[in-house]
Amino acid sequence: MKKWLLLAALAARSVTGLAQSGPVPYGVLPTTAQLNWHQMEMYCIIHFGVDTYTNKEWGYGDEDPKLVNPVKFNAAQIVGAAKAGGFKGVVVVAKHHDGLCLWPTQTTEHNISKSNWRNGKGDMVKEYQLACQKLGMQLGLYCSPWDRNNAYYGQAKYVEIYRNQLKELYTRYGKLFVSWHDGANGGDGYYGGTREVRKIDRTTYYGWPQTWAITRRLQPSAVLFGDVGPDVRWVGNEEGHAGETCWATYTPQAPEPGKEPSNGYTKYELGVQGTRNGKYWMPAECDVSLRPGWFYHASQNSQVKSPNELLDLYYKSVGRGANLDLGLSPNPDGLLNQEDVHSLQEFGRLLKQTFAVNLAKEAKIMASNIRAKSTKFGTQNLIDNDRYSYWATDNQIKTPEVTFALPGNQTFNVIRLRENIKLGQRIESFSVDAWHSGAWVQIVSATSIGANRLIRLPQNITTNKVRLRITGSPVCIALSDFGLFKEPAHLTAPVISRNREGKLSITTAAPVSAIYYTINGDRPTLQSTKYSSPISLPNGGVIKAIAVEGNKHSELAASTFGLSKANWRIIPNASTGLKPENAIDESTSLWSSMRADSASNFEPAQLSIDLGTAQNISAFTYLPRQDKSTAGLVDRYAFYTSTDGTQWQQVIAGEFSNIKANPVEQTVTLKQPAKARYIQFKALHVIAGNGATAAEIGVITTK
Repeated sequence: MKKWLLLAALAARSVTGLAQSGPVPYGVLPTTAQLNWHQMEMYCIIHFGVDTYTNKEWGYGDEDPKLVNPVKFNAAQIVGAAKAGGFKGVVVVAKHHDGLCLWPTQTTEHNISKSNWRNGKGDMVKEYQLACQKLGMQLGLYCSPWDRNNAYYGQAKYVEIYRNQLKELYTRYGKLFVSWHDGANGGDGYYGGTREVRKIDRTTYYGWPQTWAITRRLQPSAVLFGDVGPDVRWVGNEEGHAGETCWATYTPQAPEPGKEPSNGYTKYELGVQGTRNGKYWMPAECDVSLRPGWFYHASQNSQVKSPNELLDLYYKSVGRGANLDLGLSPNPDGLLNQEDVHSLQEFGRLLKQTFAVNLAKEAKIMASNIRAKSTKFGTQNLIDNDRYSYWATDNQIKTPEVTFALPGNQTFNVIRLRENIKLGQRIESFSVDAWHSGAWVQIVSATSIGANRLIRLPQNITTNKVRLRITGSPVCIALSDFGLFKEPAHLTAPVISRNREGKLSITTAAPVSAIYYTINGDRPTLQSTKYSSPISLPNGGVIKAIAVEGNKHSELAASTFGLSKANWRIIPNASTGLKPENAIDESTSLWSSMRADSASNFEPAQLSIDLGTAQNISAFTYLPRQDKSTAGLVDRYAFYTSTDGTQWQQVIAGEFSNIKANPVEQTVTLKQPAKARYIQFKALHVIAGNGATAAEIGVITTK
């Protein structure tokens, strides 16, 4: 009898001990700084500088600081717009590749004090810091390691200059949440007037371990972002989305044996998915700009992403365990355009509306197993809005299920799950079922969860009972959140397109009562022109449209078109390549001068085009291939005009900066309009391959 009592006491003590002890952590774990980063979910990166005034993406380094004079600059307007969108912080680009520092630095004369802004007494980084403090937003900073202005770039002396710039930034502007870096390193530049190409070994030149140590010492609560972290990795694209499966852990790999992974030198494709059971906790950042480019370009005013486009990106980034970093582009006055502000505000409203009510909150919850049958690890933790309280199972239970009996029929179209990532990323796969006609019906299955997993269903689900099944996990689970939400219905914005004959069509995904449009730049209303048949816009321009169904209006669709190509024809020549007509067919079909012999070297290629009649050309456009390939992607060009098709004059030449990572349509404004009937586009250099490619070439004219 005494032996039985002793065994019972030991068993009770064992159960009590298990109830008090949570699951053993699995794999590598996030730091305190990384936990803060995960909780932010979204922040914005702000690009402003000489490129804002020169209409470029990357400055050459020879720009006069006096170009920069944002007479209406208001950091609170910019930071406030980000906050209205639901973003939790901003990253200020304190120095871009052109080398102009937006703070009064002691490291170089090429800084904001040499501008006319604030009579040379301004400090843009300080004003952002104060705006963030006032609005309760977190601050991050980016100081480009590549400097096309500095005479010492490529030498050891520049690395010391760069490190001193970081020390200034990380001691003057308060607490930072991120020290942001990227992989743009080395190439041609001004370099103190030498105007030459300088190449560096990006794996060794910056001495990253010593450089990162500056952040660790001066900003211990900040994460370090770079292509390969070390705290947050680049997802590998500038489209704003992670993979359907996206692990928070990562093992970096260099593209060549014997080389160390580093910024600008790693296998980017790994960033999308990460590495299951990777060596480091290194979650992904998904960066994408609110506009096609990172800096402000007036030609992109009609191309601001809509609130629903931003919501889609939210699901594909934050909803896959990554964070969303959205690019903001203040205009030359130092403000965000109203189009940008409106989109951010409406996106924030849409987020709040979608996630205001968790329809699982009032459910009766039954689990197949609860760790030691303890309330500490019970299912009520799934609906308490605490990321780190959690439902856990006994060690041997790795594929449990939990049922939510809802208070009557509920309609939802979004599912949210979160793990307690303080215990690692544990779950590998799961499924969700809905009770329908007396039986369980699977509605979705997915893989990684981590800090956040959002499933946006293709249709509404109405049911009174939902079941979650964990279908794969190497260890017992530690799930902190389960939610069911209803995204409000909305009308999809119309799609505006133009055919080879120059006719504009406006279509919608589903039938609507009416479409209204304008061609004068105004926002359409019910009093605007009603669309009924294709529209002729021979000289191009901006067309805006909305769809209407009942009392609902769609988001605004806006497109900018250049000169109609109805009368254009290709002038053949030796370097034209295959299917040159594809470059003027108003589609993404491809012109290519690539040759079958992949071992052959690149040869410059050109397209000569007869516009049909003489035009006053103010700009040309180049749409790169849109199929994700970099072969033939043009990054250096020359543009010529002619009045007779025989004598040609070069009117502009330059580079398409950042086109590899961000292959959007490039608009190049001429220094002065050129009267011509014939144009010629020359590809002088490409990212990869032995020839050039283009989806489309166009021109913009003035009256």
